[in-house]
Amino acid sequence: MPRPLGELEDAVMTRVWQWNRPVTVREVLEDLQQERSIAYTTVMTVMDNLHQKGWVRREAEGRAYRYTAVSTRAAYSAALMNEAWSTSDNPAAALVAFFGMMSAEQRDALRDAFRIVGYDDGSAAEPAPEPPAGPPAESAESVAQPPAATPSEAPPAEGDSAGRGAEPGR
Repeated sequence: MPRPLGELEDAVMTRVWQWNRPVTVREVLEDLQQERSIAYTTVMTVMDNLHQKGWVRREAEGRAYRYTAVSTRAAYSAALMNEAWSTSDNPAAALVAFFGMMSAEQRDALRDAFRIVGYDDGSAAEPAPEPPAGPPAESAESVAQPPAATPSEAPPAEGDSAGRGAEPGR
């Protein structure tokens, strides 16, 4: 699970992601020096740390290394959002609060993302099931948690609720 990058790590990774090619410490240093005073050894240490953490891979080229991002910024952002959401004690309420913070442009991007992954805006979907009987939820904080199953779990084999499949001869 990723943890957020520090400020300097993010500045370095931003360049690696933007340039989308193998980069050297010297290239990153020269670009960073346009914004701040920073030493070569500091950038070298940060890039080595990013390599140790698995954010970049490196290949030797002469006496230097060329660093390449292991994943995209979008994948990094998605992993951070998933980590934050999955650690919530009430994931549904966290989503409600998150959606409430979104700008119009972010909501448009969310709708686009739903279309890309095959969800629609609900206009063609089946009607939502009726809520269970009982008192209505009073706030986003009281939204019920979704089931704990993860999307990577395989559905049970037909005829076997434990998911082990039918064994021959039984």
